[in-house]
Order: sequence, then structure tokens, then C-alpha cells
Amino acid sequence: MRYNNTLSRSQTAVQETNKVLRNTYMLLGMTLVAAALSAGVSAMMNLPHPGLIITLVGFYGLMFLTERNKNSSLGLLFIFAFTAFTGYTIGPILNYYLSTASGTETVMLALGGTALTFLSLSAYVLTTKKDMSFLGGMMMAGFVVILVAFVANLFLALPALSLALSALFILFSSGAILMQTSAIIHGGEQNYISATVTLYVSIFNIFLSLLQLLGLSRD
Repeated sequence: MRYNNTLSRSQTAVQETNKVLRNTYMLLGMTLVAAALSAGVSAMMNLPHPGLIITLVGFYGLMFLTERNKNSSLGLLFIFAFTAFTGYTIGPILNYYLSTASGTETVMLALGGTALTFLSLSAYVLTTKKDMSFLGGMMMAGFVVILVAFVANLFLALPALSLALSALFILFSSGAILMQTSAIIHGGEQNYISATVTLYVSIFNIFLSLLQLLGLSRD
């Protein structure tokens, strides 16, 4: 009897994990489509970039509201508002790159590199089932380094520092994808809205960082 109860709990845990994983990737796909549509409209209408302050307030404000309401239907509303807003901020950036001589190639390379990075990292964790929680300490240290470099770059605006910052963002976001995917399959993350936010932000950062790296390297 005890063995059957243990087996039943184990099967239930596996089913819950698979459900969270399935819902996360489904919602992630939908939010990426929403962001792409928003970016396309923003680019076609040639909308201006909202600026650093509005971008930060909108980004972190909507992300906070999403996390705060992640256990209700409002969480879905806010996550689509969040991804649509980030898509709007990407539109003017895309127009900037597309106006350059090799802009189309740069954007396509950034898109392809982002997709390849995400799929490779996710496939690695899903295949190996490896627990990536050991990255927590390095991620915290990386966050501090990125924060210091970001503030310094606001005042110095050095191309070399911008390249280094973009590379750090890619590494940090890749670590976040590994940790979040691992947390899902090991039962550490049980809310698909929260998991989607983490994965989406990581993909968003990787794409923008690759754009900057490719753009600056070509310049």
C-alpha cells in the first residue's frame, strides 16, 4: 500500500511538471508572437522610442504586475501587455538597423542566433535532466557586474564597454534559461506565467544584445 501511494504521488508530480512545462512553452510562443506583431506595427508606423525612463518604468512596472497576479487571470493580461510593450520598444531599434547597409542581414542573424541559443539550451536541460541550480551564485555575481557596467556605460558610452555589456547579457540570459528550464522539470517552478516571464525576458535580452554585438562589430 505504501509503495502504491508513493508511486501515485510520483506520477502526479510528473504530470504536474509536464503540465507546467507544456503551458510555459505554449504561453511563451503566444507572447513571442504578440511581441513580434507589436514590433512590426511599431516599425511600420515609425513610432519613436519611448526613451530610457519610460522604457524602464514600463518594463519593470508591467513585469511586477505580471508577477503579482501570476496566480490569477490578470497575470495573463499583464504578461501580454508586458510583451506588447517590449515589442513596441523594439520597433524603433529595428528601424535603425534596417536603415543601414547590412541591417537586414544583421537583424536576421540576431533572430537566428537567438532562436538557436534558446533551443540549444532548452534541449540540453530537457535531454540531460541536469539540475542547474548550482548556477545561482554565479548568476548573482553576474547580475552585480552587469548592473555596475550598465550604470558606468550610461556616463562613459564607450563602444568597448557596450560590447562587453552585451556579451555579459547574453551569458547571464543563457544562464537564466538553463536555471528556469531546470527548475520547471525538477518541480522548483510550478507557475507557468512566472516561468514564461523569465524565459521571455532572457530571449528579449539575447536578441537585443546580439543586435548590438553584430551592429557594433560591423561598424
